[in-house]
Amino acid sequence: MIRVGIAEDVAANRTDLLNHLARYSEENGTEFDISEYEDGADLVENYRPRFDILFLDVEMARMDGLESARRIRQTDPEVIIIFVTNMAQYAIKGYQVDALSYLVKPVPYFAFAQELTRSLSRLRRPEDDAVMLNVGGRVARLAVADIVYVESVKHRITVHTLDSEYAFSGTLKAVEEELEGRGFYRSNNCYIVNLRHVTSVEPASCVMTGGAELAVSRPRRKGFLDALTDDVDRRART
Repeated sequence: MIRVGIAEDVAANRTDLLNHLARYSEENGTEFDISEYEDGADLVENYRPRFDILFLDVEMARMDGLESARRIRQTDPEVIIIFVTNMAQYAIKGYQVDALSYLVKPVPYFAFAQELTRSLSRLRRPEDDAVMLNVGGRVARLAVADIVYVESVKHRITVHTLDSEYAFSGTLKAVEEELEGRGFYRSNNCYIVNLRHVTSVEPASCVMTGGAELAVSRPRRKGFLDALTDDVDRRART
């Protein structure tokens, strides 16, 4: 199930996108869970990372697509953003918020289907990319992409995900070994961060999806920055 959000203030244009999604679903057997918003302000209100793809109208009355995307990127670095616009010259600004592409109205189905196919190939939520953790006597299966960071306080491990927390007794080293090779980095003695959820880097810390600011120790800073750069490059190639 692909989670799609549409923010478009013109009902007829929303209907066009919905019809295109329905046709694509029928032709390709892809299921979509669709949420509609009449303005960007409605989308960003209480926003949390749950969408795979967002279609954003560039020009909306209360909050345009570009401003909506800027706010969304503060908490969601992964969602695929596609702008829908009347004027192609505005679309170049989309690269400032890491938009994948843009579609020009009226949106023809062929162009829509091409961009949607490209978007689906970029999605980074493989079902088998998960870890199994023993949490309070039960086994929890967590998608790696949903883990924001792991925290250790006095042998108490807390895994912070996009929408929950999981606490158990253990060592950070054991968790680090479990996550090795999956895009994580140990920023200091207390934290392991998911590099894909780093939204900004400060002189002695990094800010994560959701707003948590975590310390990056001086000896680990260069390695952290190198790992972050490598992760960004790797995702750009896929």
